[in-house]
Amino acid sequence: MDTFTLHRGSAPLLVSLPHDGTALPDDIAARLTPTARRVPDTDWHVSRLYDFAREIGASVLVPRYSRYVVDLNRPSDNASLYPGQNTTGLCPIVQFSGEPVYQAGEEPRREEIERRVARYWQPYHDALSSEIVRLRAAHGRVVLWEGHSIRSVVPFLFDGRLPDFNLGTSSGASCAPALQARLASILQAHAQHTHVVNGRFKGGHITRHYGRPDEGVSAVQLELAQHNYMDEDSFAYLPERAQRTQRVIRELLEACLDGSLLQ
Repeated sequence: MDTFTLHRGSAPLLVSLPHDGTALPDDIAARLTPTARRVPDTDWHVSRLYDFAREIGASVLVPRYSRYVVDLNRPSDNASLYPGQNTTGLCPIVQFSGEPVYQAGEEPRREEIERRVARYWQPYHDALSSEIVRLRAAHGRVVLWEGHSIRSVVPFLFDGRLPDFNLGTSSGASCAPALQARLASILQAHAQHTHVVNGRFKGGHITRHYGRPDEGVSAVQLELAQHNYMDEDSFAYLPERAQRTQRVIRELLEACLDGSLLQ
């Protein structure tokens, strides 16, 4: 069963898009609520938004299945990434709207969650680990870029309106300091967009687990407010708006290729 696609690039850059998937196995879809079957909490169109990454030599890893099947950016033991704050789990049972994901009594139990981890979560992480090893062996260093997006207003998860660009480096632990400083300076130069570094979204499990700058692996998460490239209500992709946003993202990714920032 193909649970992801991996494009292997030549540059020391791996773009991971763990919430891009929309597929639902039939047996799971039948148990979801009508609103959840629309998989509204998808990071809509991020693979399209990042399609230029191949042009600059990046590897790109994209899942097939929805985060409602299993969230690839959560630890396999389901430990909370944000203790004391609302969040969603390894196999989410609550939507970002606060509505249930499953019909009453249809939530997955421990044995099913373990099967989903083995079938969907583990292959993605095996591919992620192997690609990091391959690129680091070839270049001596690698940047793992976690591409995410979310509605700009989600009261269940955060107050107010989310900044346009939200960089997360696990409060600096997952990324070389010089690279974080360069990325922040790029965003500051684009005054038409709001941004924050290590705000509400500091990086999920992938950023925190794989980012080891002292070993030549820097990991950065970009949580992008979706209104920058799409209509948040209809989920429609807006090409002209997306092109403007892509230019900023491309500048960020090109900075990741500057080896002097990873010393």
